[in-house]
Amino acid sequence: MELFYLIVFGGLAVIVATMELSKNNKDRINTSSAFNSFKNNYLLVYSLMMGIFLFSSSSHFCHIICKCLSSIVLDLEFMMLNQIWGPYVYYLYTTYGFGKGDIGQLFIAGFGSSMLFGTIVGSLADKHGRKRASVTYCITYILSCITKHSPQYRILMVGRILGGIATSLLFSAFESWLVAEHNKRGFEQQWLSITFSKAIFLGNGLVAILAGLFGNLLVGTLAMGPVAPFDAASIFLAIGMAIILSSWTENYGDSSESKDLMTQFRGAAVAIASDEKIALLGAIQSLFEGSMYTFVFLWTPALSPNGEDIPHGFIFSIFMLSSMLGSSLASRLLARASIKVESYMQIVFVISSASLLLPVITSFLVAPSKERGGSITFAGCIQLLGFCVFEACVGLFWPSIMKMRSQYIPEEARSTIMNFFRIPLNIFVCIVLYNVDAFPITVMFGMCSGFLFIASMLQRRLFGVSERSRQDKVRELEAEPLNI
Repeated sequence: MELFYLIVFGGLAVIVATMELSKNNKDRINTSSAFNSFKNNYLLVYSLMMGIFLFSSSSHFCHIICKCLSSIVLDLEFMMLNQIWGPYVYYLYTTYGFGKGDIGQLFIAGFGSSMLFGTIVGSLADKHGRKRASVTYCITYILSCITKHSPQYRILMVGRILGGIATSLLFSAFESWLVAEHNKRGFEQQWLSITFSKAIFLGNGLVAILAGLFGNLLVGTLAMGPVAPFDAASIFLAIGMAIILSSWTENYGDSSESKDLMTQFRGAAVAIASDEKIALLGAIQSLFEGSMYTFVFLWTPALSPNGEDIPHGFIFSIFMLSSMLGSSLASRLLARASIKVESYMQIVFVISSASLLLPVITSFLVAPSKERGGSITFAGCIQLLGFCVFEACVGLFWPSIMKMRSQYIPEEARSTIMNFFRIPLNIFVCIVLYNVDAFPITVMFGMCSGFLFIASMLQRRLFGVSERSRQDKVRELEAEPLNI
């Protein structure tokens, strides 16, 4: 392995370890033992769920599958699809004899399912309970994993649809349960930021790396076949479900029997339309996540435009370390009451926009190599460092957006509104997947950079609106004694 990758990985590991070990009292929030027990229970469940999700459907060790499939397909579309849905899914479908067209339809079905059914399952979670919705996620994803044993296209399509529904539940029900339960137990609002930052640090960072190593062990070392990761995921899902059933209590949004799904949809839509802060938050989230998923499509062809031999799995680990760095920094920022999340996120979006503009800049400043194969180029090295900066911004984004959602989204429709936010994201990803060969990579990176810059402008607007709302509330409180 080239020295460059080892230096980047080692440098990031040292920085992350230093940041975590050097936290002082200003970077920490004093909490109660009851909260610590509650937090650790949630982190265990979240890490299992998110680790399983990344383990069975993310690109952990793509270099193994790229080598396995190098004689089958080497074009841009494969690399993009491979990076978002991962080596195990793509490889499994090819072993069943399906071509890129059929596999592409399966991938789009997952996003389409999440888009169509997301708001429905979100509303059901608000009405019938977030704990039940979390258990439903486990059952639905287990069923999705079981379908991977069948080579029949219809059954695999059912599995993708189930996976899309499960994704909607994963990204709404768990967070909704956490926020409601946190408030129900009377914990301080600022303590939520601890749980958010730790969840991203562990579930989206450390556990993702460990899960990738475990997947590599099953598929590569033990040669148990491409279905093995999904069987292992089912086992861990069952463990997580047992923890939820035995230790979680139920909470609801609006459980009124008089409200049907359409009434809940209208209520959520009215909340978004009537509160500018919620609308801005949804737009910001869609712009960032859309850029993030597009980046997942593009980083492999960007770093190896001429088929350069790059260690995909090791680079993915570098990205996860970068994300952990960002979440560690977020925990410090969120721990300080004097620093407002709406303020520093403006800077985060500007930096992330600049980092994804690097491939466009290097295409003009660095002459492209015409040699096939070989190691990563100088332009690739610069881009990799920029991508690490973007991943650090991703690590900052998740706990910060969770914090803002906990502040602005009304409790009675939290899951419904959160899945409303995912509708434009899923539409965008489906369009990109369908037109994956239509635009050059530099154009797509430029588009993502523009989206992120727009997100920074919207974040600036959100900061101004939220400040005015705070000032209005202060004036109302100051005026109350005069009205008595």
